[in-house]
Amino acid sequence: MAKGEGSESGSAAGLLSPSILQAGERPAQVKEPKKKQHLSVCNKLCYAVGGAPYQVTGCALGFFLQIYLLDVALVDPFSASIILFFGRAWDAFTDPLVGFCISKSSWTRLGRLMPWIIFSTPLAVVAYFLIWFVPDFPRGQALWYLIFYCLFETLVTCFHVPYSALTMFISTEQSERDSATAYRMTVEVLGTVLGTAIQGQIVGQANAPCLQYPSDSALASESGNRTHSISSLRQTQNAYLLAAGVIASIYIVCAVILTLGVRERRGPCETQQAEPMPFFRGLRLVMSHGPYVKLIAAFLFTSLAFMLVEGNFALFCTYTLGFRNEFQNLLLAIMLSATFTIPLWQWFLTHFGKKTAVYIGISSAVPFLILVALIESNLIVTYVVAVAAGVSVAAAFLLPWSMLPDVIDDFHLKHPHSHGTEPIFFSFYVFFTKFASGVSLGISTLSLDFAGYQSRGCSQPPSVKFTLKMLVALTPIALILLGLLLFKLYPIDEEKRRQNKKALQALRDEASSSGCSDTDSTELASIL
Repeated sequence: MAKGEGSESGSAAGLLSPSILQAGERPAQVKEPKKKQHLSVCNKLCYAVGGAPYQVTGCALGFFLQIYLLDVALVDPFSASIILFFGRAWDAFTDPLVGFCISKSSWTRLGRLMPWIIFSTPLAVVAYFLIWFVPDFPRGQALWYLIFYCLFETLVTCFHVPYSALTMFISTEQSERDSATAYRMTVEVLGTVLGTAIQGQIVGQANAPCLQYPSDSALASESGNRTHSISSLRQTQNAYLLAAGVIASIYIVCAVILTLGVRERRGPCETQQAEPMPFFRGLRLVMSHGPYVKLIAAFLFTSLAFMLVEGNFALFCTYTLGFRNEFQNLLLAIMLSATFTIPLWQWFLTHFGKKTAVYIGISSAVPFLILVALIESNLIVTYVVAVAAGVSVAAAFLLPWSMLPDVIDDFHLKHPHSHGTEPIFFSFYVFFTKFASGVSLGISTLSLDFAGYQSRGCSQPPSVKFTLKMLVALTPIALILLGLLLFKLYPIDEEKRRQNKKALQALRDEASSSGCSDTDSTELASIL
């Protein structure tokens, strides 16, 4: 969740070559950095607010786009699977692409990162609104949604990638950056709740229309039913547009607050930045680093499990459990539970270790997913399961980003002269996660097509209900167990992490006499 957290610590080792540390320069350089860039609470809040747009829009799209395409825009399931797959896959490819473009950007009067945030915002808002608009030409609808979904994902990447790197440019003080990151994490978690609440509650107020597919004896009343259904469908379409307008307004307000309340500062030691490693050589080293490969593989399967649940949850509640008018409240229960338990997992992993937190946190979802697969429709039990599932969602949300810096620390101890590899670690970690999300949504929607999904049906055939049960319960359970099995191979436990931290601190203390320890901030800023 917080991409920048802890990542700068991994690049401190080996950044300064002996040629920089000339004896005659040392005394002057040690006394040089006198200005301390303290951030006020207002500055930190303004910075943290910038993390909300990505989370608010991402949550709304993740939970509602599939059911919107199938039941509101009336896109056929095969075309919907293409839209969802290519949209997420394109989003995965744009992260390293936008990161590369930003790293080549020149410094301007507004900074190096701020222009990307400012100029992408209005275009992103328009593209987001058009995703939730139903055009009048039914033949070209699939292309319409594919274009604007891919366009929005590109533009929101142009916002969020420089925003993530901005952590390193708001202050030269490490403690201030850590404090700002904590503010950001809190706001991002609240953003997920806000996105779920706004989209769910506004859309939930409009009774989504459905069709009773008539038998031969009921054909006489079909015309009247369809006339009423078309009117109700337009109300639902307007509700989605209203929700999109509210979320787009939040996006703009947050961008304005970020732009006015945060000043991007240029690193004082940019001119002495170490020569970064060539991209393909660094990629080869990173992908051959055992702990990184094992961490990616383990979290790829566990995150895929939660993405399957996220993407199909609305359909599952509507058609398998029969809670057509309750699914938005169930989603809100999950996200509120996740929000309140993230501090609990933060405390747990600091006291008992990250691997233990992974085993307990993610595996705790399994018994509740089994319960969902076995029980009949029971609203009270479903709410209990939703709250319990939020506990596991919190663990899956927090732990990957808290463990990746440990892998980077381990890599830098084994390759102390490999400068500039952090962008590869972060970009490909995000790439694999987003690509897996696209695969999960594409395959699940295609599976519904094969099962005989009926758009806007008040009920679905038994084959569709069984498929939804497989996608929300049985398949995620299998993926979680496989991910935990792979995670058993992950070698960095608490003892290893402490050893790495001590070794890196020794290297950092040795390099601190140069007075340019902030070089790693300029190196990491190209994350992205």
